[in-house]
Amino acid sequence: MYGTILVPLDGSERAEVILSHVIELAKKFSAKVILLESVEQKLIYTGDLEISATAAKADAELAKQTQNAESYVKGVKEKLEKQNIQVTTRIMQGPPVEAIIAMAKQENADLIAMASHGRSGLGRVFYGSVAAGILQRVDRPLLIIRSSDL
Repeated sequence: MYGTILVPLDGSERAEVILSHVIELAKKFSAKVILLESVEQKLIYTGDLEISATAAKADAELAKQTQNAESYVKGVKEKLEKQNIQVTTRIMQGPPVEAIIAMAKQENADLIAMASHGRSGLGRVFYGSVAAGILQRVDRPLLIIRSSDL
């Protein structure tokens, strides 16, 4: 039923709540798991009037975020591989909702499995909801587990 499961992560323990569910599904269906983290370049104002200096600092920050993401998903991959699960990792640049949808299509994922941080009210308005964005736009099955405060 599920040959490929896409698991978006953001580096938080809250996002990892989904992993126990993914492990069970991957074992049951002998599915391949793809761990995805998206990194998004933030606009940084450093007080520098020189655009090239500001751009260089932004590029350096993006490189650092990418390196941290690679290290993080590698660690999660190792945990899953100890459970005899076939795992690949991907890092994409850009907004999380777009990255998740693009990767699901690119890898022909049968299921997207993710945790929701459970924001509501003003938190959801200001920070948005990746889970809600995926739910509104996805064209394949979606498993969302609401994570509690950790």
